[in-house]
Amino acid sequence: MTKALYQQVANSILEQIQSGELQPGARLPSENALSEQHRVGRNTIRHALSELTVKGYVESVQGVGTFVTETLFPKTVEFLYGFSQEMAQRGKNVGSKVIEAKIIQADPLLARVLRIQLGAEVVFLNRLRIVDGKPAAIERAYLPHTFCLGILEHDFSQESLYDVLAVQYNMKPDHAEQEIGAEIATPQVAALMELSHPAAVLVIHRETRTAEGRVIEYVESEFRSDRFRFYTNLKASASSPTAIFQRFPIKSEEE
Repeated sequence: MTKALYQQVANSILEQIQSGELQPGARLPSENALSEQHRVGRNTIRHALSELTVKGYVESVQGVGTFVTETLFPKTVEFLYGFSQEMAQRGKNVGSKVIEAKIIQADPLLARVLRIQLGAEVVFLNRLRIVDGKPAAIERAYLPHTFCLGILEHDFSQESLYDVLAVQYNMKPDHAEQEIGAEIATPQVAALMELSHPAAVLVIHRETRTAEGRVIEYVESEFRSDRFRFYTNLKASASSPTAIFQRFPIKSEEE
């Protein structure tokens, strides 16, 4: 079956992007120029660009033009890395901005996932994660305060949370369970990550444990869906009868 004209045009532009002919950040020719180049009408060009925008390959800046998006960052869900460690391994310049850092009291959700008493003290660390100078993710970490007294004295705009836990508190993250989904970013999240609202973000809920099984962290994260792709290796069957998916309790407005 012959592909629709707009799909043929979209595929042609995508080939230029994937071959490196059009580099990340490059401005595409105008609609008129693309129309002449592909010998199709401007509506067909708009449809093709719309499809490439939805798939995250290009982005339109009103009054300026259409640009090739930055390279997508692959992120593993197979190994437990800290954000800074994984991005640095990929040769990226990583930064963090601390939005909020304080002690809060455990609500019913945090009491369940952290295995602590309702009302117990919890360290709350909310950070904007920056990759190559651009907002990439928001990460809200919750830790039982009793395991890491004084941890907020550290500057987490400069230090790695996992490094501090391992070195200062002898609590090395060993394994985790996490759930990945997609949601529409709230206006606040969209503003922090410099997204047009509405925009979809990739959402992660993760529960992190030590080798002894102690829960030391619960994390809620939003990643820019136009900058990240998650990947893993799959096997035909679970390696053990206990390797069964367990759904997280998701924080609701009532809690």
